[in-house]
Amino acid sequence: MPAPESPSVDNVTKLYREHHGWLAMWLRKKLGSSFDAADLAHDTFVRLMAGRRRDEAGAEPRALLAHIAKGLVADHWRRRAVEDAYLAAVAQLPAAEAPSPEARALILETLHAIDAALRSLSARTREIFVLSQFDGLGYDEIARAQRVSLSTVKRHMQAAFAACLIAYQADAP
Repeated sequence: MPAPESPSVDNVTKLYREHHGWLAMWLRKKLGSSFDAADLAHDTFVRLMAGRRRDEAGAEPRALLAHIAKGLVADHWRRRAVEDAYLAAVAQLPAAEAPSPEARALILETLHAIDAALRSLSARTREIFVLSQFDGLGYDEIARAQRVSLSTVKRHMQAAFAACLIAYQADAP
């Protein structure tokens, strides 16, 4: 005889049966793609099962599902923007210098991990990191522009590099 399922699994199963179709349709309207909608609907229920809120759907389960899905939609568009920017940069390269499809996939995974790591940082740390790495400013210039001490810039850069390193190591095979 199979073991009875836990109340949490029963609740998620019931939510899935009753609301998956609605959620997929709602996501399709937001995303304009039934394939992306199906992926994000699936990810919404995975996130629900992994989280602590699976028994908190209460009288408004669609509100909880929509809340989770909205975060996933924002992540989806953010990932798409990173991919589009990378692919636009690669398109500017001569064909002989363009990375292979496998290298592109690895680079995109790393970029997504770094993007997520940087989003986890404070706005000030992100800004200092961008000024250094993308605008090419030296630490002294950043300190003057941000009206902070050199040691503050170094502390923010250390935090940003540590976050990127952790993201890279977590993403590495």
